[in-house]
Amino acid sequence: MASFVTEFKHLEIQLEDIVSATNNFDESKVIGKGGFGKVYAGELSHSQSAEKSMVAIKRLDRRYGQGDPEFFKELRMLSCYRHENLISILGFCIQGDEMILIYEHASGGSLDRLLSSAALTWTQRLRICLDAAKGLSFLHDPNGTQQRVLHCDIKSANILLDKNMTAKVSDFGLSKMGPANQQYSLLVTGAFGTHGYCDPVFLETYSLTKESDVYSFGVVLLEILSGKLCVENIGCELKFYVPFWKKRYKENKLDEIILQDLMQQMDPISLKIFSDIAFQCLHKTREERPTMSLVVEKLEIALQMQVLPKEYVEIANAAVDPLLCRSLEEFKELLSKGVLLNRGTMKQIGTLPNKDCK
Repeated sequence: MASFVTEFKHLEIQLEDIVSATNNFDESKVIGKGGFGKVYAGELSHSQSAEKSMVAIKRLDRRYGQGDPEFFKELRMLSCYRHENLISILGFCIQGDEMILIYEHASGGSLDRLLSSAALTWTQRLRICLDAAKGLSFLHDPNGTQQRVLHCDIKSANILLDKNMTAKVSDFGLSKMGPANQQYSLLVTGAFGTHGYCDPVFLETYSLTKESDVYSFGVVLLEILSGKLCVENIGCELKFYVPFWKKRYKENKLDEIILQDLMQQMDPISLKIFSDIAFQCLHKTREERPTMSLVVEKLEIALQMQVLPKEYVEIANAAVDPLLCRSLEEFKELLSKGVLLNRGTMKQIGTLPNKDCK
């Protein structure tokens, strides 16, 4: 442990400063709790700012289930993997029995608390999904040089929002690492994740792949769509909604699961693209699930369809089928050239594209 602390010495924060910032861990400062322990808000100076700023302070309490391995894993992980859509670690403290991690403060709170809010618009929900997908895609990094990270606990409670409503993936205490230079990273491990979000294949085989995260993310997408958590405690029983959601999708009855406050806001094509990629993530067979990079592409197109100027929306809804396009860039190129794609056949208005969009 001594060498570990030395490696991250630049992130070390004194316990007395943390005690002062939290009024000796006063309950009024608590902003959350989880498997690691309670999270407090407080103002501290840290590695990225000489002046005090609001931070989130996570204090290890072993009674909640996690311990030293999760602490060191999260510290190392977030120190090595930095991305605008991953929560940033700002410091740590190991003194006496105390083990504390300090993060950037996500003032918007966690996504799970906002799912049912009518104030969270469909456009905002699309942006949040896209942000989180970009963070997770960065971790999977199939073409990069870094090791692939399997998050292993993707859920709406672990997606945090900053003051600008930018989404950031958090909580890496259960994450696993594998080589990024292979198409598939297969790891055999013990129990992980949260009921309702877990990959069914993992529950049968105890084997993890990046597609396990994809499944969990698909569940989050459906929570965004329905405005409710995937698991509800009714009496003494847990009710799991994913099977019901999948059934309604197959029956072409999405209107029965969509949060009613969103219905009038949704562009039909945006909804179609979003729902299709969400349910692809939930395929039983891992090979049929999309990569996170493809999820990012589809969510970008879904968002673009939602925020296009009115005249473009009218054109798109009338004739352009973005589902046939290989990428957002290709779709935007077609629109800029005034090319309409009649579903199934090419119809030119203006200049023909350089290549077919199919």
